[in-house]
Amino acid sequence: MATQATRDNPFPRSPWSRIATVALIAYVIYACAQMEISWERIQVGLDNAARFFGRLFPPNFDRAELLWKGLKESLEIAVLASTLGIVLALPVGLLAARNLMPPWVTWPARLVIVLARSFHPVIVAILFVKAVGFGALAGILALTVASIGFIGKLITEAIEEISAKQVEAVRATGAPFASVLAFGVVPQVFSRFIGFATYQLDSNLRNSTMVGIVGAGGIGGTLFAAFQRFDYDFVCAILISIITLIMAGEILATAVRAIFVGNATLRELFGRAGARLSERHLEDD
Repeated sequence: MATQATRDNPFPRSPWSRIATVALIAYVIYACAQMEISWERIQVGLDNAARFFGRLFPPNFDRAELLWKGLKESLEIAVLASTLGIVLALPVGLLAARNLMPPWVTWPARLVIVLARSFHPVIVAILFVKAVGFGALAGILALTVASIGFIGKLITEAIEEISAKQVEAVRATGAPFASVLAFGVVPQVFSRFIGFATYQLDSNLRNSTMVGIVGAGGIGGTLFAAFQRFDYDFVCAILISIITLIMAGEILATAVRAIFVGNATLRELFGRAGARLSERHLEDD
């Protein structure tokens, strides 16, 4: 009977679920009241947004040199921070894995990961701006810290989820610890690591446009200055450029995953792109 009831209702209700739902609704109402959220304010905001978006178009690309300089700096910050962060995160993530290291090693490594993940990159960028001054160096250091926290945590979890049989098989041969890592651990986490690395590069591309707002280099500083001058058509041009940069990064990340995980070649990648363009051309005709 219990099995039949479970099949009829796979999500059985309980008094506690009802109490939790009522408590959540009550808290949402309370929070909205405390933050002075009202329909009148939303209407005013919609009117202001309509005027703001009306001033954004058409975009102004006359200052293309300034725009390109900011985008180039953001790209450099993202690539350098991702590379440095991933290189530093790998040993930290390895040391934090409880299935490979003793507790006296894992806890300090996990503390480093927690500290790196505790603050938003913009807050860390403010600290580095105060420490090393304005410019791209502060942005690189801030995003490096963020990369260590993100990649370190995911690598640790990936290593802890690997099959112990392959590791024990390599250890049984009398291989040193480096060989255990190379032949027992790396093959099991490599594909996931590629995904982590490409996502972190994409994340740093987006974050590199934010840290510039606090003076840590990149296109964010140009965007903030344009907002202060009420130069909204140039703001629109910057936003379009940022979207284009992020889309290019996503295409690159997809290609990297296809090469390293799917074993695709450059000929195959360009062949697929050419086939898609041909199909679209035929559809348009």
